Amino acid sequence: MDRVAVLDWSSSGVPKLGKDSIWLGLAQNGQVQAENHATRTAAYQALHQLVAETLAAGETLLLGVDFSLGYPQGFGQALMGDDSPFAVWGWMADHITDSPSNAHNLRMVAAQANAAFAGDGPFWGNGAKADIPGLPRKKPRLAAGLAEFRATEQAARKTGLRPKSCWQLAGAGAVGAQAMVGLHWLEKLRQAFAGQVAVWPFEQPTAPIVIVEVYPALFDQDVAAAMAQDRNMVRDALQVKILAQALHGLAAAGQLGPLFAQPHPLAQQEGWIFGLGHEIALRAALPARVLPPRLRDDCFAMPQGVNWVPVDQALARLRAALHPVTGTETCPTHAAHGRVLAQACVARRSNPPMPNAAVDGYGFAHAATGDGPQRLPLVAGRAAAGQPFQGVVPPGAAVRILTGAILPDGVDTVVLEEDTAIDGAAVVFDGPVKPGANTRKAGEDVAQGAPALPIGAKLRAPDLALLSALGLAQVSVYRRLRVGVLSTGDEIISSPAQLALPHQIYDANRPMLLALAQSWGYQPVDLGHAPDDPEVIRQRLNQGAKEADVIFTSGGASAGDEDHVSALLRASGTLSSWRIALKPGRPLVLAMWQGVPVMGLPGNPVAALVCALIFGRPALSLLAGAGWAQPQGFWVPAAFRKAKKPGRREYLRARLNADGAAEVFQSEGSGRISGLSWAEGLVELPDAAIDVGPGTMVRFLPYAGFGL
Repeated sequence: MDRVAVLDWSSSGVPKLGKDSIWLGLAQNGQVQAENHATRTAAYQALHQLVAETLAAGETLLLGVDFSLGYPQGFGQALMGDDSPFAVWGWMADHITDSPSNAHNLRMVAAQANAAFAGDGPFWGNGAKADIPGLPRKKPRLAAGLAEFRATEQAARKTGLRPKSCWQLAGAGAVGAQAMVGLHWLEKLRQAFAGQVAVWPFEQPTAPIVIVEVYPALFDQDVAAAMAQDRNMVRDALQVKILAQALHGLAAAGQLGPLFAQPHPLAQQEGWIFGLGHEIALRAALPARVLPPRLRDDCFAMPQGVNWVPVDQALARLRAALHPVTGTETCPTHAAHGRVLAQACVARRSNPPMPNAAVDGYGFAHAATGDGPQRLPLVAGRAAAGQPFQGVVPPGAAVRILTGAILPDGVDTVVLEEDTAIDGAAVVFDGPVKPGANTRKAGEDVAQGAPALPIGAKLRAPDLALLSALGLAQVSVYRRLRVGVLSTGDEIISSPAQLALPHQIYDANRPMLLALAQSWGYQPVDLGHAPDDPEVIRQRLNQGAKEADVIFTSGGASAGDEDHVSALLRASGTLSSWRIALKPGRPLVLAMWQGVPVMGLPGNPVAALVCALIFGRPALSLLAGAGWAQPQGFWVPAAFRKAKKPGRREYLRARLNADGAAEVFQSEGSGRISGLSWAEGLVELPDAAIDVGPGTMVRFLPYAGFGL
């Protein structure tokens, strides 16, 4: 098929655009679009033009419509003595009127059709709520031999789908009315292009124009995923585009043939949902909505001429360069602590699911009470959590009810047990009581279908409680970010278990950075220690590119003779060395190695931790899908003195004293690791000059605000 169109129909009695109106999706030449029509007349004219253009171009068109193309076996025979589907189409075309303003007579026509059957049906439902003789509002008993569902709908319901009966003309999800006016217009289109239109499965799909029945719910998962990415999308428009795109993709791959196979003996009389039973093939034909996780090789490049970079500018550039790089997976809710949502969560049930009692006491109908002392006879039994009261509480009576119990029928108010007296057969209390007192409404916390948690949320214990209460047994999450950590330098000894010579030091950065990654909820990948040997460093980086999503290195990040990390990244990868106006931690290497981002941290532990907290934490959060993580801080009085020069932002190891003032570590040396342990956070001093004295307000960033 050269073109695929999908029609989302409407039986509205007035012109309408937007949600629940007519949408026509069209896929052709690798492009897909959707147009909105306010009336059925306008939609028919668009279809007529599309068919004419297709035929004039010598091309083919597959037209999918989202309503029933036929009725259960026996309908046509009882209505007009002819059970062929096109006889029914012709009857609809002859009897239904549909004006350019969308005014129609389909309910009267339905009532006329009902007259051909014993009893009240089969058509029922009246969205206009007008009394129409012969058209019941509620589902009637069907005439003998007439089924409620066609064979295709019965098959769909066995797979978990819930298509409505074609007899139902009103109510949520009903498509019976759309089918009646739809067949009216399709018959006009078929007659206008006689001999060039085939309707499957009633006819072989050999004509240039082929009409089929489609069911957009086959793509509910894909639609929901797209809606989660953009809440401003109109669902109907999205459905026709996705379905048209999938069918066009199958057609382009030459894989539509199996969908046209004879599906069921009754299909040639009743019609059939096109693609039913081929859902995976259809969904697999959709193109990817997102690119595979990756970063541009030059994403960290600074503009020419930029030397010293202020901290805020560096953070902004880093944020702009990154995006999530992990795939997604499904995880049981109870095991999802610390995971990042890859798809927004919607309540599967309300919390609470039913109205219930907020206290232990006695429940009754408020209308039966008044002012002054009230005496209500007690009914036998009680309502408790998990043990609903079986029966109805009559007006003027009361029932014993416990906290969390579903309100029995006849109960809308509860009086607190402590405010009552019992005389053995009745409960006595003072009125008036506020209507609905001591009760909880169904869904007063979260209603079914309401958003619960957004995409990118990092799940905490309270979040797991919420999702479990809302009936969500599993969630779509990003795969845990894998953070590789590599230490370099000949002077480094990888483990305290080894002997260190006087000119050597033990590796403090690697255990610190691995612990940071783990505390932030990521999967730490220990890449070990490499001496100042470019080939060994290359091997470790290659290992990191295979096993990690991002790599932290420490040491060798400057431009000296022994800064082999920078040299290797410059020669074999893509490197951008950022000179940040920051103390401590001036050099920060950002590079790509085989598609994996590398962040080169300073070798001094104090500078390494500061850079990891200020730059590494928000970068990892973004890469993991949780968005940019801002550190939490607050202003406190200083308990120290410092005259700071302009030009660089400074971070001092600090903690709060008993008076809530910030005191700082005695030395600002980058090698004084004891200061990291002594501190409970950092004091952030601005880029500008500042004279700090006792009482000066300074910004304190607690370790806890960095997720430590």
